[in-house]
Amino acid sequence: MFAGFESKRLQTSGTDIFLRQGGSGPPLLLLHGYPQTHVIWHKIAPALAEHFTVIAPDLRGYGDSGKPVSDARHTPYAKRAMAQDMVEVMAALGFARFGVVGHDRGGRVAHRLALDHPAKVEKLAVLDIAPTLYMFENTDMRFATAYYHWFFLIQPNGLPERMIEADPAAYIGTKLGAWGKTAAAITPEARAEYLRCFSDPATIHASCEDYRAAATIDLEHDRAETGKLAVPLLVLWGESGFVGSAYDVLATWRGVAHNVQGHAVPGGHYLPEEAPKETLKALRGFL
Repeated sequence: MFAGFESKRLQTSGTDIFLRQGGSGPPLLLLHGYPQTHVIWHKIAPALAEHFTVIAPDLRGYGDSGKPVSDARHTPYAKRAMAQDMVEVMAALGFARFGVVGHDRGGRVAHRLALDHPAKVEKLAVLDIAPTLYMFENTDMRFATAYYHWFFLIQPNGLPERMIEADPAAYIGTKLGAWGKTAAAITPEARAEYLRCFSDPATIHASCEDYRAAATIDLEHDRAETGKLAVPLLVLWGESGFVGSAYDVLATWRGVAHNVQGHAVPGGHYLPEEAPKETLKALRGFL
């Protein structure tokens, strides 16, 4: 799925990160979401690599990257820690400043990266999300129903871990089917890779910790922010998905960023797989 890309594993101060690197030109960091891996970019990464040096890692806790032991505050899975991994990875590869594209959880990591390290980010694009703090503070029954996993995965004492571990294939299939709106968009090869990685109990636990951090320490960090993002921001969302139907997506991002543009693309949540041509066109034009 990543012909011509090189596989690498780099050590950061917090864990080890697996990634694919390909292409040449300005550096571009692609960050995936839940319950996936860097493989979500397989339809558009080769085309982006014609113009950029593409770096597509697995976030800590996901795929073939490290899964550090967590703590009571879920600090190792705070978006601040996950963003720090990416800054260190890019520095190790020789890139002091770069573009960032993040989908789903990766978009939240990208948002925190741009807040904590504004001098590192040339341009930022987030795919099919509204800001985390906004979504929690505006929770209603519709959101809680559509995004029930936000509240399921944060439950303590290993409850969600045990339930998911009982049948990872059914869980992955349910998630991909519920959020995706385009039949056959997720290829058998990609689906098999997601299941391979998510069949690891360590990945299941780490991904729960990601969501537990989002509901606790990440909100503390977000509430402590006093300014807005200055970096140019592109926001894309699926026209048949939840985010675009529930929120004025551009307005939510203009609440936290100065320079915002964006629009819907066909399909549901998985933009790089459901609408690769439209997503690629928008990213190329912006970046």
